[in-house]
Amino acid sequence: MPSVFPVGPLLVYDKDDGTNRHECLAWLDQQPVDSVVFLCFGSKGCFEAPQVAEMAAGLECSGHRFLWMLRVPSQELERTMCKPADADLNEVLPEGFAERTKGRGMVWPSWAPQAAILAHPAVGVFVTHCGWNSCLESLQFGVPLLGWPLFAEQHLNAVVMDEDMGVALQLKVDRKKGNFVSAEELERGVRCLMGESEEGTRTRAKAKEMMLWSRKALEEGGSSFANTERLVKEQLMKEMVS
Repeated sequence: MPSVFPVGPLLVYDKDDGTNRHECLAWLDQQPVDSVVFLCFGSKGCFEAPQVAEMAAGLECSGHRFLWMLRVPSQELERTMCKPADADLNEVLPEGFAERTKGRGMVWPSWAPQAAILAHPAVGVFVTHCGWNSCLESLQFGVPLLGWPLFAEQHLNAVVMDEDMGVALQLKVDRKKGNFVSAEELERGVRCLMGESEEGTRTRAKAKEMMLWSRKALEEGGSSFANTERLVKEQLMKEMVS
């Protein structure tokens, strides 16, 4: 049996140096610490108009600040593996939504630097599809998850993050209706994780704890640091023997 060396989390992202700052990060700069709900669903995550309307209603009723990465299905998405299309916000958002949430919400219709956004101190909760990279990034930056898995292993990831690690809460997803989440359920999840409920407080604290552990693992003397050294030594020994 080959040796196994856990060396994670291994994340690479471009740290912002202040030049050509992304518009989403500039908006976050104006928000209080831990006050923003960040919604992002990966490179394949997108929603039809009825679900978008429910999401908008849930966010509006929650009363919390939000940064929403909104993508829509492309015409080719059903028969190819191409990515979702950028959203035309005037077409997909409910009438008056942008005006009613002006000042506390931002909807971004295209790609955005997810890791850099999660690293921003204003972000307090991450509503996510629970792709593994997204889970790792949330752990690295201590942001609790509100799980909304869409397909593949994401359902298992959501369970692990919630029930095993305690850094997430799961939304009630109707899989028979294409992973549909109601406005009331999204509002409930956001209020629970952003508020002072026992469950929300415990989950946020656990996320911060896991952030410290994940960073400690990569430092000298940490488990991942030590395992990397073991890996190098083992490979050198194999080369010497051969």
